[in-house]
Amino acid sequence: MKKTKQPRYSRILLKLSGEALGGEDGRSINAAAVNRMAEQIREVRDLGVQVVIVLGGGNIFRGLAGSERGIERATGDYMGMLATVINSLALQDALEKLGVATRVQSAITMAQVAEAFIRRRAVRHLEKGRVVIFGGGTGNPFFSTDTAAALRANEIGAEVILKATKVDGIYDRDPMKHPGARRYSKITYLEALKRQLKVMDSTAFSLCMDNKMPIIVFDLFKPHNLKRVVLGEKVGTLVTE
Repeated sequence: MKKTKQPRYSRILLKLSGEALGGEDGRSINAAAVNRMAEQIREVRDLGVQVVIVLGGGNIFRGLAGSERGIERATGDYMGMLATVINSLALQDALEKLGVATRVQSAITMAQVAEAFIRRRAVRHLEKGRVVIFGGGTGNPFFSTDTAAALRANEIGAEVILKATKVDGIYDRDPMKHPGARRYSKITYLEALKRQLKVMDSTAFSLCMDNKMPIIVFDLFKPHNLKRVVLGEKVGTLVTE
């Protein structure tokens, strides 16, 4: 009888960019792209893994881009946070249609559509088998959703941050522009900083490094890739000590 492979992690934080929900062009919300993501998340949830998700909002509105167009930076960032809640509700809807119990918690209070972020409540949802989606970033302007992911991962005791991208890991150069770019299978925090590799923004990255939170950067757009990462297969790039 073939032995079933056991997950390497019991509690993960999945960081998704807003652009990933926008499909090929990375704009607005693409129903097919959201459904594909939900399918991959369900696969992992069915393994008994506790899943927390932090979403970006770049497919709808990005605070930095808004400030470049004359919107006051703090206001633009709050607008971006609201965009992440819209994305969270879209993903929640897709997951619930697949039979996956889900809760959205927001760092910005909006009781009609999401729970307020309460760490102990989030952990309790996970223990009951629900997927928890964190919207609203950190609730503060000038902080990215990468920083929100690093913060929440440490708060709720995740074992790893899985950063989903459109490329299969971290490269020494942009693989889209340089066909000969070399992919790292594993790299230390210090190496990534020295080489100025854009893993996460500096605040988020420092938070991970200080708390020894491993990061795996991988391509979510390949079918079943999330499941492969959770099962411990060598997918993407591991950033660790």
